[in-house]
Amino acid sequence: MSEQASVKVGDKTIGANHPVFVIAEIGINHNGSMENAKKMIDGAALAGCDAVKFQKRTPERCVPKDQWGIERDTPWGRMTYLDYRYKVEFDESEYAEIDRYCKEKGMLWFASCWDEESVDFLEKFSPPCYKAASASLTDLDLLKKKKNTGRPLMLSTGMSTLDQLAGAIEAVGTKDVTIAHATSTYPCPMDQLNLRMIEKLREAYPACPIGYSGHEVGLATTWVAVALGATWVERHITLDRAMWGSDQAASVEIGGLMRLVSNIRDIEVALGDGVKRVYEQEKKAMAKLRRVK
Repeated sequence: MSEQASVKVGDKTIGANHPVFVIAEIGINHNGSMENAKKMIDGAALAGCDAVKFQKRTPERCVPKDQWGIERDTPWGRMTYLDYRYKVEFDESEYAEIDRYCKEKGMLWFASCWDEESVDFLEKFSPPCYKAASASLTDLDLLKKKKNTGRPLMLSTGMSTLDQLAGAIEAVGTKDVTIAHATSTYPCPMDQLNLRMIEKLREAYPACPIGYSGHEVGLATTWVAVALGATWVERHITLDRAMWGSDQAASVEIGGLMRLVSNIRDIEVALGDGVKRVYEQEKKAMAKLRRVK
């Protein structure tokens, strides 16, 4: 990977020869509960994650108007879809509390903004970067809005073609941009993960650190992504995979998150630097076992 392929996010650096940047994606798995959000922030801090991420929407902008009045059953009773979308959105005072709590925990936080008004909203909190969800990769005005804040931008590539990714990169450039391989199926079956795309993206975009945003069940494939060269990883987290919500089943519970991060750190050490050497600890075995020097 090119030496220039690094991006500064807060006090962390994403790129080759730096620790893998681990994002715990809370998204809307808090179900509108600040107590749940804080518990997940606590879990991410305990696991050693670098950041937590939320999702921010302006419901009137993101919900098609013909769906506003459609009623659905929710944990809070039957309500319109628009009312439900507001139920799982935090307001400014709640994000101020998230900002305060994350600073107390020494945890970076940011969000995937699904509309331009949400970018203006998040700017009040000076996030260290922005994420563009896979669904937003072709919304070039939104990508430019995020990039024009001067903050680093993470792009997810699920549900997208290479031509669409190229169009996004043409719109925002490669400076302070990172790209994540992703498949937007929740949960994602093994035969759709296509992890070798990490290597392909690294070849195609040497100026951009390449990451992995996973939605599969289990942890091993995320460890493989790191071994294949992902410089940052993102996994959805939850307090309980049986909780209500469309993302819960594809999420990692806190115990699994702890194993995920711990083993990522082991993999980083085990990969080494690729320079063949005889280690001091080998010399006793060499003296005992090698017959011909």
